[in-house]
Amino acid sequence: MSIEFVAGRQNQDGGWPYVRGASWTEPTVYAVLALLAAGNEEAAARGIAWLRANQRPDGGWPPRPGIDASTWVTALAALAPPEKLGAEAHARAVGWLVQTEGRESTFLYCLRQWLIGNPEPPERQTPGWPWLPGTAAWVAPTSLAILALQKEARRNSSAAVRGRIEAGYRFLLSRACAEGGWNHGSARDLGYDSSAYPETTGMALAALRGVRHPRVEQGLAAARRFMETCRSADAQNWLTLGLRAHGQPAASASQPVFRTVAEAALNVLVTRQGLADS
Repeated sequence: MSIEFVAGRQNQDGGWPYVRGASWTEPTVYAVLALLAAGNEEAAARGIAWLRANQRPDGGWPPRPGIDASTWVTALAALAPPEKLGAEAHARAVGWLVQTEGRESTFLYCLRQWLIGNPEPPERQTPGWPWLPGTAAWVAPTSLAILALQKEARRNSSAAVRGRIEAGYRFLLSRACAEGGWNHGSARDLGYDSSAYPETTGMALAALRGVRHPRVEQGLAAARRFMETCRSADAQNWLTLGLRAHGQPAASASQPVFRTVAEAALNVLVTRQGLADS
């Protein structure tokens, strides 16, 4: 089973690798959430201790120890229950997310574009989240940040959190592909419509829970098409989460093979309760 796969790959330091070797933040968060869902508090507590030890002073997390930068994985860490992670650590993670946005929507970037006579179109000025601060926003980190802030809003909503969630919705809707669904970034590139990908389509749909819009309906149709043929474990996980977020069934035509801790742990969450509900 997936949970045994996850539990058996915990490193001595309390974190998890993607497959083997050093611990990384992304698989560690997924593993912790999966173990909490499965009731394995002891192993989860060691993972939480690893996360606490690796939070940076600005409130974010690096991809792994030794990297001196907070990145998109902060959204994943913010999904951990504050009573487990610690109220202060969780609050600083949420603060980092609220303050972080893609470079193209910052005041200085937009001012520079205006001064050189090349203003960005309105959709480019909708704040999403980047993989790395100071770079452009993308669909996947934006979706994860929305999921984390949605979870925070259910506990302790604020105008800042609600505002960033709404901005994230606008970002995702503006990036929907013409055929339905989402790819990693722009809906149009070099004059051509971009093709959607299953993983990012599922992630965007999961983040857009409760949003009614024609582009969401097109995305759901694309997700159903992907589920008929997709064999990737990561894609099936996210497509299932995306479809279920809108009350739709998510039967797959094939049984995925889990190759990484993150894939197996996310499948535990898919099976037991969902990601943002954990």
